[in-house]
Amino acid sequence: MLVTDFHFDLPDELIARYPTKERSASRLLYLNGTTGEYQDQQFTDLLSHIETGDLLIFNNTRVIPARLYGRKSSGGKLEVLVERVLDEHRCLAHIRSSKAPKEGAEIILGEDKLGEGNGFHAIMVARHEALFELEFKATQPLFDLLQQAGHMPLPPYIDRPDEDADQERYQTVYSKVLGAVAAPTAGLHFDQEMLGKLQAKGVDTAFVTLHVGAGTFQPVRVETLEAHKMHAEYAEVSQEVVDKILATKAKGKRVICVGTTSVRSIESAAQAAEKAGQLIAPFYADTNIFLYPGKTFKVVDALVTNFHLPESTLIMLVSAFAGYRNCMQAYQHAVTSHYRFFSYGDAMFITKNPNALSDLP
Repeated sequence: MLVTDFHFDLPDELIARYPTKERSASRLLYLNGTTGEYQDQQFTDLLSHIETGDLLIFNNTRVIPARLYGRKSSGGKLEVLVERVLDEHRCLAHIRSSKAPKEGAEIILGEDKLGEGNGFHAIMVARHEALFELEFKATQPLFDLLQQAGHMPLPPYIDRPDEDADQERYQTVYSKVLGAVAAPTAGLHFDQEMLGKLQAKGVDTAFVTLHVGAGTFQPVRVETLEAHKMHAEYAEVSQEVVDKILATKAKGKRVICVGTTSVRSIESAAQAAEKAGQLIAPFYADTNIFLYPGKTFKVVDALVTNFHLPESTLIMLVSAFAGYRNCMQAYQHAVTSHYRFFSYGDAMFITKNPNALSDLP
């Protein structure tokens, strides 16, 4: 399959640079994976699609203020985007500068927020392909430094500086475990009122953790899907989540994932368990699972997700779940109907296409 099979034209004005005033005020495009039919709805209509006894799985990762601005000790400006915190004083990061810092180079970060002369120092100790390993010289833990001096790492397509409101709106209301550098955006639509109504309806919930990395925004730079090497992200699926999934399946109810990161977590756990003859088992590891048309979903029955970039691994996952033609037709409808796209945009609710393997580009 070609990466260009997943291209669609998107007018710039459909990219959501800001969220809706209320979290649940977005639109919802319902896509029936079996029939390919779609309906224009509001996000609150999701309640009518989820039944008593269904299990909703959320990703409870919390976005860290991972973007830092600074300079080399020699004076050149640079931008750091933390990809993964290794321990209290070390991280792996992307660095943008006119010249990449060499091993042993000192950089000063955070002066734009803390004041000139009050920035903290870090040393570039090693390079790991595209990532730089930084060691911070401050006494405070790295997470504390980021809270003081970091900026919310809005995706590149939002193309505006982060604002105070993003500190709260670029987090889900149930975010808990620090570590992501991008939000699990399907969850941004849920507010406490919506969660309360789901609970009142008898819908069960569970939480996985997948720390979303900046690699989620990296373009696919090969011609064919089979040649693409997926970036790795750390995921946790607990025994409690496994037990809830097995109980839900035993009752004949559905496992519904909120976001592609939840899907990747659950299906990674299922893939690892398959070798032992199990449907799913606890999972605590990096995953580089790549789901695209031709791949199967062993556990997930339905999906809440946002609209994704053309030719991205995320639209490939949705195509694998809903069926390629179903997905691309729904996306074309979303464009012509002026849905809002990407992280701060509108949502879809998709049921799994049982014939997706025969619906290929």
